[in-house]
Amino acid sequence: MFMRWLKKVMKSPQKGKRNKEKVNPSAQQSSGQAIHPSLSHTRTVLQRQMGDSPDFIIRNFRDQSGSDLYAVCYIEGLIDASLLTELIGVLIQVVTSPPADMAGEHTALSFFQSILPSGNTAIIQTQNEIYPAILSGSAVILTEGIPAGVEVSITGGERRAVGEPTSQTVIRGPKEGFTEEIATNMALIRRKIRSPDLRFVTHTIGKITQTKVIVVYIEQIANAEAVKEVNKRLRAIKTDSILESGYIEEFIQDAPLSVFPTMLNTERPDTVAGSLLDGQFAVLVDGTPFALVAPVTFFNFFQTPEDYYQRYDISTFLRIVRLISFMVSLLLPSIFIALTTFQQEMIPTTLLVTLAAQREGSPFPALMEALLMELTFEVIREAGVRMPRAIGPAISIVGALVIGQAAVEAGLVSGAMVIVVSFTAISNFVIPYVDMAISVRLLRFILMFLAGTLGLFGIMAGTIPILAHLLSLQSFGADYFMPYSPFYKSNMKDLLIRVPWWAMKTRPKVKSGDKITRQTPHQYPEGANNIISRVQDTDPSDQ
Repeated sequence: MFMRWLKKVMKSPQKGKRNKEKVNPSAQQSSGQAIHPSLSHTRTVLQRQMGDSPDFIIRNFRDQSGSDLYAVCYIEGLIDASLLTELIGVLIQVVTSPPADMAGEHTALSFFQSILPSGNTAIIQTQNEIYPAILSGSAVILTEGIPAGVEVSITGGERRAVGEPTSQTVIRGPKEGFTEEIATNMALIRRKIRSPDLRFVTHTIGKITQTKVIVVYIEQIANAEAVKEVNKRLRAIKTDSILESGYIEEFIQDAPLSVFPTMLNTERPDTVAGSLLDGQFAVLVDGTPFALVAPVTFFNFFQTPEDYYQRYDISTFLRIVRLISFMVSLLLPSIFIALTTFQQEMIPTTLLVTLAAQREGSPFPALMEALLMELTFEVIREAGVRMPRAIGPAISIVGALVIGQAAVEAGLVSGAMVIVVSFTAISNFVIPYVDMAISVRLLRFILMFLAGTLGLFGIMAGTIPILAHLLSLQSFGADYFMPYSPFYKSNMKDLLIRVPWWAMKTRPKVKSGDKITRQTPHQYPEGANNIISRVQDTDPSDQ
């Protein structure tokens, strides 16, 4: 009943908004209104529409008699000052030495496009096309007597330089991360994938923010149905604002009510490039350094780019460690609560005596102790994130040590409970992606309640629905628990065990498109025959 009510609440505002929204006839008419040939009239309209904003600049160019000839419109701070200087120099030269063959609308616009310093130009025919042009960092040249303009891309201004990613530590690999400038992010991907098959599909989403959203994929390598579906979902978004990729993720993700993420976010260009080469697609959003990657599986959240830069045996060991840490972070407090509360006979006698001695003076049951310590640690962790970077880590570490020691000495919690909660928190930090780590933190509290009421049977009653939910999830047509369910033998070579690069002949099935072969057969290193025989692909449709 609750889930049905929640879905109804989530859908109802959209229906109400759709019924209440009315189209403004004047706005609808002005959307196709042509640019007025009079410069003075156009300047007045633009300044009124922009609210006489001080950063909206209209630079006028007049002849010797004082008559208007040209005007350049731009937003100060969104343009490159050096390119603007070049543009103004060209216009001054045209004013002082006008060409003889510059008669007529078509001839004048073509002349401007041929002499402008920027190669990215476009003709603007309507009044409404001026605003998105200047608000995206372009300059618009208007000419007296011509009902059209020329858009010149001179985007620039202050922006953050390409630097090392802050949310994902780089152990080995390129130390560059995405920025808030979408053109820079596209260039970072281009530098890694120098192929003409790399495709960028642009969407403009947000009635007010007019945010540029770009879908990136490699033709023939990406799954065509997944690319078609993400473009369809992006076109269906009707909202006023998009400020970060998290907005897009909530709009287009599968299973929006699930605690598990079905899209992966990253600020590393090498992660996006590797995903594109595996047949996935990426979504770039202007104004944020975090890109979205899909379709993904559950095991993608335990893989890092360093897994492919290091030896395969080291990568395999680290992946196993991450999955073990995931299980520890999810189940360790619940198992400890269940064993100390209900199933004491399963604890070795010596350890049981030690635990009983520690808990002799504790006034709370094991469940309350665990909840108290977990909530305390969550508060300290959130405080460490929000505090200034210089003192945040030190305060959080010292605070955890002092509070834990004081709680044990005061008899509020046992020393064993502090160890369990601390090791659980450390294991949670091992998970590479924050979205999956947060999902574990939420589910941990549910399992702790079940363990405190039903013991090990409660843990089983909680883990079975979680596993069933994981098996039912999908991400843009790919099963979330693939390649285990459904089973794909050929996809097992890059899962828990990562085979050497020379043994990964094909890309992952289902996530990739028609071009599934990654590399042609070649001479393998000596002693590799046994490995090859175990990871050799059989029937392409093996499941």
